[in-house]
Amino acid sequence: QLQLVESGGGLVQPGGSLTLSCEASELPLEHYAIGWFRQAPGKEREGVSCISTNGGSTRYADSVKGRFTISRDNAKNTVYLQMDSLQPDDTAVYYCAADAMVVAGCIIQEFEYDYWGQGTQVTVSY
Repeated sequence: QLQLVESGGGLVQPGGSLTLSCEASELPLEHYAIGWFRQAPGKEREGVSCISTNGGSTRYADSVKGRFTISRDNAKNTVYLQMDSLQPDDTAVYYCAADAMVVAGCIIQEFEYDYWGQGTQVTVSY
């Protein structure tokens, strides 16, 4: 079974940057579309971004478009989320997830995703 582990979270000041990593084990990541989701305290989990199996297609939530960049290195079994110009509203636990049934592209909808990591905390504050 696919195992996903997120890393790279932490505390950053507004305007700063972080890069999250989602590393897979047990199975090759290249067969899965990957999504990033986040959940802020007291709010529902929301989709942030996704990337297709070969990296050729990406999608972003309007709230992060132009600030976040998703990428993947299938040779390293890892997907990345580069987050720039971070704001306090970006504070949340960030999760990566894998879609095993993808045909083409990707979509940022929770119901599509079959495997989830445990999450990594991102806090944007002075």
